[in-house]
Amino acid sequence: MKIIACYKIVPEEQDFLVDPDRGLSYARAEWKIGQYDLNAVEAGAQLAAATGGQLLVLSVGAAELENGKLRKGILSRGAEALGLVIAPELKDADPHQTACALAAAIRSWQPDCDLVLCGEGSADVYGQQVGQQLGELLGLPAFNAVSRITPQDGRIRIERRLEAEAEVLDLPLPAVLTVTTDINRPRIPGMKDILNAGKKPVAVLPLEIKAEQTLEVISTLAPKPTPRQCVLIEGDSADKVAELVGHLQKELGR
Repeated sequence: MKIIACYKIVPEEQDFLVDPDRGLSYARAEWKIGQYDLNAVEAGAQLAAATGGQLLVLSVGAAELENGKLRKGILSRGAEALGLVIAPELKDADPHQTACALAAAIRSWQPDCDLVLCGEGSADVYGQQVGQQLGELLGLPAFNAVSRITPQDGRIRIERRLEAEAEVLDLPLPAVLTVTTDINRPRIPGMKDILNAGKKPVAVLPLEIKAEQTLEVISTLAPKPTPRQCVLIEGDSADKVAELVGHLQKELGR
């Protein structure tokens, strides 16, 4: 089974700065692999090990993908090779542009892949659209909210956790799946894995990106600061409980 796990490079959330106008600055932010995408990579690594298959990883984006440390970081998680599409047009790409670039990369690089895995959403935008659009563009069955994948004889069985029930489906291959964080716990690569990652092939795909931007971002603002109030009530007597209830009712406007 040949598996491709897609991932995205995102800025570290802890490094965001909020400007006086509530705008977000990423000037000091380090770049990292999206945390939800690590579940897709781990799911692919486990499937490849169970089937004697091959895991490849794929990402599209701008100059941040040139980061050698991040390349080793993704290749140290069980993948055999890495494919990249690096283009300035993909800076701040919307879900449609991202899905189009991934689809073009798969057709060019690994058209015979059996399974494409995506995380449930990107760690920065979390639009939860790329996996479904990618399946449509590739003409493959696509399912989201997948919490378990079991390989069968030339097929796979998936489990989807819905609001009040679990759905179990048998699917033919190839297919595109979007996995949840419940599917696994991503591995922490060891030093040997990281050193070996530097020897694995990286293909920078010379693709022309033609997808037009379908979303216009007007602004991205941090929430307005909310004044915090602290009323300390010590004790557990009936009077103290009544005092607490009184404060809560006052705040709720009763």
